[in-house]
Amino acid sequence: MGVRANARTNCWSSPDLESTIPLWLYYVIGFPLLLGPLVTVHELGHYIVGRWFGVQAEAFSVGFGKEIWGFTDKRGTRWKLAAIPLGGYVQFKGDMNPASIPDAEAIAKAEADEREGSFHHAALWKRALIVFAGPATNIILTLAIFASFFAFYGKPVPANADQQLTIAEFAQGSAAQQAGLEIGDRIVAVDGKQMRGFRDLQDAVLMFPGRTLDFAVMRDGSERHFEVTAASREITDQFGNISRIGLVGIQAKAVDYQYVPQGIVASVGLAVDHSRGIIEMMITGMGQIINGERSVKELGGPVKIAKFSGEQLSMGALAFINFAALISLNLAFINLLPIPALDGGHLAFYAAEAVRRKPVGPRGQEVAYRAGVALVLMLMVFVTVNDLAGLPIFGK
Repeated sequence: MGVRANARTNCWSSPDLESTIPLWLYYVIGFPLLLGPLVTVHELGHYIVGRWFGVQAEAFSVGFGKEIWGFTDKRGTRWKLAAIPLGGYVQFKGDMNPASIPDAEAIAKAEADEREGSFHHAALWKRALIVFAGPATNIILTLAIFASFFAFYGKPVPANADQQLTIAEFAQGSAAQQAGLEIGDRIVAVDGKQMRGFRDLQDAVLMFPGRTLDFAVMRDGSERHFEVTAASREITDQFGNISRIGLVGIQAKAVDYQYVPQGIVASVGLAVDHSRGIIEMMITGMGQIINGERSVKELGGPVKIAKFSGEQLSMGALAFINFAALISLNLAFINLLPIPALDGGHLAFYAAEAVRRKPVGPRGQEVAYRAGVALVLMLMVFVTVNDLAGLPIFGK
């Protein structure tokens, strides 16, 4: 499942090129090329930290369902590629199933040899770190990709920030003009957040169609405030994907950016800031869906990810790698939600265990995990049906 962020997240898109390769082939190649490495990286995080703490891994699977290829290493771990490429898992010793759902009765009755190398008999802090390692590895991968872009291509800096934030003209029916803004006004803040360039202004508006925003502008040497209600518009990209965005109908004097070279340390810091901004967009988008400001149709599942991955691959390597970073961050974000059967659900139980100084009761765990699995399956079915309904073959 995914939460859509706006177009600003793709700062390093390759230019559009005419291609003789049909788009459907990019879909077929792009999806496994995207999801396979990201799932493998996630599960390797669990596996490596588990091995570090002496926990035995019985199986490492990329994909679910029937095994189509695999081998067993000298430590007894079965490495396999499965038929359904929609995830993966590491099954540690003592796990009841690939989701690491504990069997409380079996854990309590385990003999000494069964406890050795068992995940559920490891110290609480070790179990928590093993679980957290999966999402953490996805976050590290995202930061590495973004930092590499900043290091190799530089930081985008407004060529002239004042001109980027100075209104040059209004679009017809401009919401900003109707609110009282004038040509020559320089926008300094939106809803209290300082504007440093035109992209900041886009970020402050695009995610909030229909929302009334407080614009602070400089006019004749003094700061004035205006309440601007962003218009809601649906836009269609070159692939036919429809997005609903907020617009205020202004055009800046200039929108040019220069790319300033960055060192390694600065690039990592910029990658952290960029990732934080994307997470804020995800949280904002999810909140808007929950409170009804956005349609649930904007949620994406496996089919939509496959579609987008093919489209980004068709635009070139940079666009595809950037998209992989976004999905990697998305995987980490979703896995850390406190839903039983996801990594965040396990961490929530460990937090409760730390506070109570004893595990949650067997009955409570069973009910919670069953409910969590049911919820995840329901969401997967919903977003998949939602994705399919949005495909052109169904008349949209």
